[in-house]
Amino acid sequence: MKKTKDEIVKYINNLAGYQGYIQYSNRPIDKKTDIFIKDNPKVELNGGFIYEAHFCNGKQSISIKQINNSWYIDEIDILNIDDIDIQSYISDIENLPKVKMAQIWKAEKDKLCENMEVMKLKKVVFAGFEGDIK
Repeated sequence: MKKTKDEIVKYINNLAGYQGYIQYSNRPIDKKTDIFIKDNPKVELNGGFIYEAHFCNGKQSISIKQINNSWYIDEIDILNIDDIDIQSYISDIENLPKVKMAQIWKAEKDKLCENMEVMKLKKVVFAGFEGDIK
């Protein structure tokens, strides 16, 4: 899905029940205004634009990326991902809870394996936070 600057702001501000974060073009991530652990996300442009954003509500993962003059949204269903395919990582932002990422695998025939189906990694998406900001 492709959106304009105004449309992406409205889209994010209407995401009720999602955890996530926004990376702006003009500054580093601020854990007080750009990371949403329990709150619904709210856009604060303050001179820049949204470069990238990731959100999750436990059922759906949303990735937003800015390319040229448009913002692209990728919505992925993560409800049926096995727990083994969700990993937690320590963030380099001080006192931030662990970041959960979900791996999306798909079975595909592989000519190097005599055309048997093998699992291939297709995407890694944001799956929420583990814990609270300290």
